[in-house]
Amino acid sequence: MNAHNRTLLTVICEAALEHKLVADLKTLGAPGWTLSDARGSGSRGVRSAGWDTDGNIRLEVICSREIAERIAEHLQARYYEHFAMVCYLAEVEVLRPEKF
Repeated sequence: MNAHNRTLLTVICEAALEHKLVADLKTLGAPGWTLSDARGSGSRGVRSAGWDTDGNIRLEVICSREIAERIAEHLQARYYEHFAMVCYLAEVEVLRPEKF
């Protein structure tokens, strides 16, 4: 097995931000992403699942550390103050590095 290091950026936030986040990802150089509905409980209370604007989404991007940090810094500056959002980075190993 020949694994290559990349960074996984995970964002959990309000579903109402989906279209803005997708536009941001394109502008900031994300090579691709996975988007799914999310539910849970946290400091802002219980959030339901579903694709309406009351739910949450989970956005995942596997990319270089540089791109992941650029996206995370942008999200923090633009959205953290006014929206429920959690963002974290993790190092991962991928088998097809050309995709990321």
